[in-house]
Amino acid sequence: MVLFKSSNLNKILKNMKSIFEKEIWHNTGLDYIIALAIFVGLWIVFAVFVKVVLSRLKKTSQKTKTDVDDFLINLIMNIKPPFYFFIALYVASRFLIFPEMVSKIILGVFIFVVVLQVVLAMQRLVDYVIKKRIIDADEDNRDKEAIIKLTGNIIKGVIWVLGFLMVLSNLGVNITSLITGLGIGGIAVALALQNILGDMFASFSIFTDKPFKVGDFITIGQDSGTVEKIGIKTTRIITLEGQELVIPNKTLTEERINNYGKMEKRRVVFSLGVTYGTKLEQLLEIPKILSEIISKQKNTDFDRAHFNEYGDSSLNFEIVYYINNSDFVEYRDIQQSINLEIFDKFQKKGIEFAFPSQTIYLEGNK
Repeated sequence: MVLFKSSNLNKILKNMKSIFEKEIWHNTGLDYIIALAIFVGLWIVFAVFVKVVLSRLKKTSQKTKTDVDDFLINLIMNIKPPFYFFIALYVASRFLIFPEMVSKIILGVFIFVVVLQVVLAMQRLVDYVIKKRIIDADEDNRDKEAIIKLTGNIIKGVIWVLGFLMVLSNLGVNITSLITGLGIGGIAVALALQNILGDMFASFSIFTDKPFKVGDFITIGQDSGTVEKIGIKTTRIITLEGQELVIPNKTLTEERINNYGKMEKRRVVFSLGVTYGTKLEQLLEIPKILSEIISKQKNTDFDRAHFNEYGDSSLNFEIVYYINNSDFVEYRDIQQSINLEIFDKFQKKGIEFAFPSQTIYLEGNK
């Protein structure tokens, strides 16, 4: 019985030795078994990493205040199982000898899978930066979401092109001529779409430089109005007459823009004239009267009031004050209130406003 078992064991060992030593594609059976063991071992390691390590890290990250670690962990957890399968398969295949064509196919698949995963991860990173660090961080950027998302899509497109070129380069393709061809084609497309591209780049300039935002009252050349929408190609403003004015973004970057929405204080300068018959005591009193009237107005800072010049038919005063508000209607209300009080005070003091007039002196014949 013992001899029978010993002979069977020897036969098994001989069979195993023959399997180990048998060559297929220049690899012995032992080589295939080692490669298979490496593949299975790596697959188990990846599975433990995803199920155990990442799960614990995710629970820990939920306790932190920042969301950067949550994003990074979710980024890794979004990697699909086929990626780990190809990684394990490629590493195991490195322990085997294959024909040149098969080796190139395996390498090509590996490079494609890795580059694809990197590109997808970069896309998620772009989305994260756009949403969390730009749109949510700055309320003023919400009206420019279309521009921000377009920028993100352009960045993603560039990432895909770079990934494609990287795959071709690693597969031995000469990409120099391809890049040259793309460059010539890009120039042709840019020339055909130069007006549209000019407006698009102008919209990026408006977004980054922020000369105005939605709700600001601006003046461009002879046109004035409130900004209603900042688009990719045009900006729309509502004029004082209630019309919608559509202006190409390129025009906005080339014209001088007066933005009243950025104004924290409004400087007001106005003048008035009194008659030449006004007495000296009254002239000396006028700056004091103007100072008192303006100083008691809400949200105003009186600056100065001076007897400025001798006009053709009036003695002219120049008055300057500031309104601590950029609202145009409030400015008009304050100026109206000042004008009415000046009229009332001057009337009580007997000070007469001047109006255009001429005095003709006739000299009689001697």
